[in-house]
Amino acid sequence: MLTNFPTSVTIKEVGPRDGLQNEQAFISTENKISWINQLSLTGLKYIEITSFVNPKWIPALADAVEVAKGIERIPGVTYTALVPNRKGLEQALEANVDEVAVFMSASETHNQKNINKSIENTFPLLKEVVEDSLKAGKSSRGYVSTVFGCPYEGIVDIEKVIRVSETLFEMGIGELSLGDTIGAANPKQVQDVLEALLRRFPANKLALHFHDTRGTALANILVSLDMGITTFDASLGGLGGCPYAPGASGNVATDDLLYMLNSMGITTGLNQEKLMSASRFIQDKVGKPLPSRSLQVCGLNG
Repeated sequence: MLTNFPTSVTIKEVGPRDGLQNEQAFISTENKISWINQLSLTGLKYIEITSFVNPKWIPALADAVEVAKGIERIPGVTYTALVPNRKGLEQALEANVDEVAVFMSASETHNQKNINKSIENTFPLLKEVVEDSLKAGKSSRGYVSTVFGCPYEGIVDIEKVIRVSETLFEMGIGELSLGDTIGAANPKQVQDVLEALLRRFPANKLALHFHDTRGTALANILVSLDMGITTFDASLGGLGGCPYAPGASGNVATDDLLYMLNSMGITTGLNQEKLMSASRFIQDKVGKPLPSRSLQVCGLNG
């Protein structure tokens, strides 16, 4: 029985980056800025606003610098961005992001597809980014993709996940986000993986990043909560997917996660009405229904 639920949870909004990166329709810079400004007023304390990746790889986020410079910064909100290399870091620092997020995969094939480098060759690249970020006075976060399964290799050995995680922490990251990139995880697997990782890392240094491809994201979050994890990435409306994980759907929807947590008496500091308004805004801009159940219910209820 799950009984060890926390009294409060931190939701980190990744929609402007992870949500929009896979969209075919380009969302204008003006609309991205407007959406992020709306998110800043919902009570969110952390928003991942863009990615400083080469535009030829992620054309949807080609306006990263303009977006980062154009938003209204609200005191107390951390505005972060994904940074793949030294060139991306220079742009991120120019745009004055608060935090630099680095990323890599636990599986070799996905890392090659995503970063175009082996895991071994990725380590020194990220080490330079993390160290230079810290020198510039920015906090640093790490993402590990394919923790619970790889679209090319299947199940990923937990020892590979541990090795990548340890190496990222040694570089100096402050928090590690564990990604279920293809939405393959199940609650028992989450329990097994967290048992192994929590023997090595404190719970307050770990976050979970679930995609909802098979409808198990909220169930996986419940297990994570019970095991002491209190930080979760989510994407408003359920926007998202991974360009290098065919068939992966969006992240767990921020609005659905908030509904569940509110119903359980777990505080988040988020305003549900403002979140739903921002969710409807971005749904209108992408021009298609988003997978969030909360949005669907609101649609039915007018």
